[in-house]
Amino acid sequence: MRKWAIPSALILLCLLCLIPDQGRKLQANAEEGAVDPPKVEDKIGAVPNGLQTDSDVVKRESESISKRSLRSNAEKFEFQAEVSRLMDIIINSLYSNKDIFLRELISNASDALDKIRFLSLTDKEVLGEGDNAKLEIQIKLHKEKKILSIRDRGIGMTKEDLIKNLGTIAKSGTSAFVEKMQSSGDLNLIGQFGVGFYSVYLVADYVEVISKHNDDKQYVWESKADGAFAISEDIWNEPLGRGTEIRLHLRDEAGEYLEESKLKELVKKYSEFINFPIYLWASKEVDVEAPADEDETTDEEDMSESSSSDEGEEDSEKSEDEETEKKPKTKKVKETTYEWELLNDVKAIWLRSPKDVTDEEYTKFYQSLAKDFGDEKPMAWSHFTAEGDVEFKAILFVPPKAPQDLYESYYNTKKANLKLYVRKVFISDEFDELLPKYLSFLKGLVDSDTLPLNVSREMLQQHGSLKTIKKKLIRKALDMIRKIAEEDPDESTGKEKEEVDKSSDDDEKKGQYAKFWNEFGKSIKLGIVEDATNRNRLAKLLRFESTKSDGKLTSLDQYISRMKPGQKDIFYITGTNREQLEKSPFLERLKKKNYEVIFFMDPVDEYLMQYLMDYEDKKFQNVSKEGLKLEKDSKTKELKETFKELTKWWKGALASENVDDVKISNRLDNTPCVVVTSKFGWSANMERIMQSQTLSDASKQGYMRGKRVLEINPRHPIVKELRERVANDPEDQSLKQTAHLIYQTALMESGFMMNDPKDFANRIYNSVKSSLDINPNAAVEEEGEVEEAEAETETKEDAGAPKVEYESAEDDADTEPSAVKDEL
Repeated sequence: MRKWAIPSALILLCLLCLIPDQGRKLQANAEEGAVDPPKVEDKIGAVPNGLQTDSDVVKRESESISKRSLRSNAEKFEFQAEVSRLMDIIINSLYSNKDIFLRELISNASDALDKIRFLSLTDKEVLGEGDNAKLEIQIKLHKEKKILSIRDRGIGMTKEDLIKNLGTIAKSGTSAFVEKMQSSGDLNLIGQFGVGFYSVYLVADYVEVISKHNDDKQYVWESKADGAFAISEDIWNEPLGRGTEIRLHLRDEAGEYLEESKLKELVKKYSEFINFPIYLWASKEVDVEAPADEDETTDEEDMSESSSSDEGEEDSEKSEDEETEKKPKTKKVKETTYEWELLNDVKAIWLRSPKDVTDEEYTKFYQSLAKDFGDEKPMAWSHFTAEGDVEFKAILFVPPKAPQDLYESYYNTKKANLKLYVRKVFISDEFDELLPKYLSFLKGLVDSDTLPLNVSREMLQQHGSLKTIKKKLIRKALDMIRKIAEEDPDESTGKEKEEVDKSSDDDEKKGQYAKFWNEFGKSIKLGIVEDATNRNRLAKLLRFESTKSDGKLTSLDQYISRMKPGQKDIFYITGTNREQLEKSPFLERLKKKNYEVIFFMDPVDEYLMQYLMDYEDKKFQNVSKEGLKLEKDSKTKELKETFKELTKWWKGALASENVDDVKISNRLDNTPCVVVTSKFGWSANMERIMQSQTLSDASKQGYMRGKRVLEINPRHPIVKELRERVANDPEDQSLKQTAHLIYQTALMESGFMMNDPKDFANRIYNSVKSSLDINPNAAVEEEGEVEEAEAETETKEDAGAPKVEYESAEDDADTEPSAVKDEL
């Protein structure tokens, strides 16, 4: 045994030395590809169009994305301009909102996809095959490493492109960049990539750009915005095939951009209508079947045995047979999976022809745009393309209802409902220069290829193209509103109404303009006040009630069509409600002669009529002011002579009332007199409106009040009797009192506020005394004796009250000991 022991020990030692070498050979064979490595896809359950990544690439990629310093073997480049100055311009001047970095990157990705799609029109091979042919944008998060990546399969960039496109702004120099913006005024810098790209440093402190062009290798551009950037051939990351991937190593304070919900919100807000699909690598919890624990299965078996113990032997045998046939028990558990989620599913319908878009699509688009998901459709919409010096596409909608606060802060609010897009990228919804304030109730969007993308709101407002866009938008908006009226059967008359009734198959458009007017009519009136250029177009959209409209709305064109032969003016009256205006003494003669009078019952109408002086060569005439011209009366001159002494006497009697004149009236029929104002002064309704203002100053309103003129009705019996008595005794004080009372009554009936209501009341009481034959000097009966008698009775009651209280106190004292005894 001893002679075999030593050789066997040597053999065992040799075998132990050979085992590590054999392990190394197996590992080498594995690295040479003898065994297929596992895929990352197999572990995370990605969808078929996910990226295939082997273990070596994963290792190199993890090393790459964990870096926060420039690669040692990369080719270094210096920014020629002072980077701190450059970043100060980009971040502080152009970008006040950090959220837009994602908008800029998606916009750049969309441009790259547009370029490769354009090239594919002439050469289909540039797209490649498989996943490379899919024109899409992918967003992915690495929460642990605080990395956000955005990838596109666009045209990609060569090494020269990376140097040129990502270094143009710095290479041109900070001063040259500022000079270029100020001198040329052309701020369309998106094609240079630099401006939009550098917004990433709002949220990131280290950025990698991995790009692959069909004509070059895959390269990595990296920079920390500290004065230098580096470019190197990419041997660390997964091959892209074609396109660009941007990795943002986020700052600590930018952690909110690692949340899926935040990214979804930003894409929905800024890039909802990008023309390419945008996918997010999103997590999702699903229920999966998993084997149940042994403890749970034994518990379930015990429960089943206890529940079946009282049953017969046959049932127990059957249950045992079934249990043997049953499969192993499982339970449902939550498992997190990842898949590509499409974020921009709303199509940019404004890029399509209006003929190809259905009403349902317009309605859904409006609901998405306005975030209004009610049952009502928009009243109207206008989808058009403008061509010429400024090219843009737009869709405008008239909402079904006005917002509650539409007119509460009309001149102070900066809210606008029109969104501005540049090349399908959302810029802002605060451009009130696109539409005037009176059209701010409209919702919609404008997509222009002419406007610059990467500039601040203040710079864009000064861009010359905005004025052209605004002019065309206003014209299209007014045409859209006018079309609502034209298609409404209730707005047509006579033959036109019959034609509309025949042509319309449904009743959806009936009453639509009346509904529009009730919701947004005040905006049209404000437009007449504010927009002198389109005043005539807006006047055609005006609607109002009149003495011949039977409670319905009518237009100025319809009014003119009903005017009497020889009528030169459009008559109107202002007030608070229809019932008051119909009983107004100013309408008596006009109604009798069958003239139509417009009722303006909105406070804004007083301001409106200060700007709307005429329409279709017809002047507007307020029937409560001077200057009313009706049919000529041959007896007018004779009446003036007959009542000359009365008007002169009456004017003198009213000297204290600041009455400018007393005249013979041509507008009265049953009323003795009215008070009218001068043509260019305030009406009675306007005076009341101004006095009710919160910050009104009565001392400064005097110069705007119109001169008051008393017009008397020469045919009224009161005026006739007054003329005769004045002729007999012009110094009679009772006549002067009566003249004052008649004037004050007319003043109140004409809609004016009484300066001294007490004086008016005293005159009324004196008139009542006279009618009841009571002595004007009769005194009011005094109540002195009655008061003294009441005072004596009160003193007697007060004197007797303490005695009663004292007696009751004594009674309480007597009864208290007995009560205590009872308690004991």
